[in-house]
Amino acid sequence: MLREFEYTFANEQETIAWARCLAAVLNVGDVLALSGELGVGKSVVSRAMIRALGVQDKALPSPTYAVIQEYAGVLPKGDVCRVAHMDLYRLENEDDADMVGIREFFEPPWVCFIEWAERAQALLPRSVLHLELSYVQDDIKKRHLRLFGVTAEEYTVNIADSWRTSELDACIYKKVRG
Repeated sequence: MLREFEYTFANEQETIAWARCLAAVLNVGDVLALSGELGVGKSVVSRAMIRALGVQDKALPSPTYAVIQEYAGVLPKGDVCRVAHMDLYRLENEDDADMVGIREFFEPPWVCFIEWAERAQALLPRSVLHLELSYVQDDIKKRHLRLFGVTAEEYTVNIADSWRTSELDACIYKKVRG
């Protein structure tokens, strides 16, 4: 069953705090598909989660030209993992994504973050967790995030459990469908 949850963040710091909480409940083999307009914050969310997985690279360059960046990471639970950060913006279609070999990163030991994932929708695993970011019209600093997929509820419950009260208050959370 597909579940959807929505969050609204007042600024980049709230977005980063939420992303770190999501990273805290990830598992080896997870695939996160990030979508949204250019400049909406897909890279901000990806970098926050990648840093939360212990990646020490200060720059964490966007993989726009390389398509895939690989890192060694550790999940907050202590499990060692490999981290793949992908940016499919420059790819024309799903065939290009398949030729790059993105599916090789969809199973353990990998945790995979895919920006512009809609360009390879048919290649994504059934268990993919979708994060769709958009601007909030009345305030350009605010972001709206829609989290959906077959595992969305499990992650949302785990995130809520891991947040401190101040972080939970900072993020407006509402269950949308289920």
